[in-house]
Amino acid sequence: MAQIDFGGVMEEVTTRKEFSMAKARRVLKKETIAVLGYGVQGPAQALNMRDNGFNVIVGQRKSDKPNSSWARAIKDGWVPGKTLFSLEEAAEKGTIVMFLVTDAAQVEQWPKIKPFLTKGKALYFSHGFGIEYKEQTGIIPPEDIDVIMVAPKGSGLNVRRNFLSGAGINSSYAVFQDATGKAMDRTLACGIAVGSGYLFPTTFHKEVSSDLTGERGSLMGCLCAMIEAQYEVLRKNGHTPSEAFNESCEELTQSLIRLVDENGMDWMYRNCSATAQHGALKWRPIFKKALLPVFKDLYKSVTNRTECKEVIRDCGKKNYKDSLEKKLTAMRDSECWKAAATVRSLRPHEPEHEGAKTAAGVGGRKVQ
Repeated sequence: MAQIDFGGVMEEVTTRKEFSMAKARRVLKKETIAVLGYGVQGPAQALNMRDNGFNVIVGQRKSDKPNSSWARAIKDGWVPGKTLFSLEEAAEKGTIVMFLVTDAAQVEQWPKIKPFLTKGKALYFSHGFGIEYKEQTGIIPPEDIDVIMVAPKGSGLNVRRNFLSGAGINSSYAVFQDATGKAMDRTLACGIAVGSGYLFPTTFHKEVSSDLTGERGSLMGCLCAMIEAQYEVLRKNGHTPSEAFNESCEELTQSLIRLVDENGMDWMYRNCSATAQHGALKWRPIFKKALLPVFKDLYKSVTNRTECKEVIRDCGKKNYKDSLEKKLTAMRDSECWKAAATVRSLRPHEPEHEGAKTAAGVGGRKVQ
């Protein structure tokens, strides 16, 4: 592990220098890694590990539907009966069982999977929900197995994209139960195998608390609401959809956030106009004061298990997918996000001149 200064706070992180791919291969040499669930995180982690040379199999519910996760797994090269099995078969064959179905599906599938978690195996999560809320989920692992977690800080899509680009994605990790004495090595090896850029320690409790807060807050819920609120104000004051969306979202995602990514928030401020700097610095504390109570309420809702109970209640309903589709369709069909689709369609897809092509070839990241 390496000691790194995070703004005056020292943290221990693990990079590929401290825990190399070669070491990960040695640690996992005799393991069969069973990835259960081929939905969001499953495909990315399974494909990354396969590309890195690890012994991986996939467990997924069988389906004859052409757009099913089972069909997607076959399309990605997993072979039924050889590297692609039912959830139960994969769990039986695996020595490290990656439980990557949704949180609600974990509750449903746990009684079927638990019998195959025999002595010495490892149960792997990418989210602490099932274990942290075990009173609600009923997920209580046998005492003679390792229980570990590697939680990539990004969607499955970007876990795969960043792997293909060579960038990797940061992940947190934790050991909840070390029955074999090798749980930590298994955890870090899996973290490197799935393509982590660097790994930082956490606990199942802290991962759930931060993750649920982030998803509902700045990463998704708050971000979407902020864009929609500004868009609505601009539209009601006579601005066109194109102008309102470009000022509310397009400039953020296509320009400013990239500067933040490259060099930090203060650097982005320094590279904007004096007018933008002045106004942003004035309104920053006003927004923070307004939002801080909301985030405190959000964090309380996460830690007092209100969010957990609602997830289990709602996501486990038979009509959940229909209800979800209605909400997402309403979002997609709102004027703001219709404008977004139009703006995306108008983006130039080819560089305007040869110099731009050269620059794109040097600095761009190709995703296959």
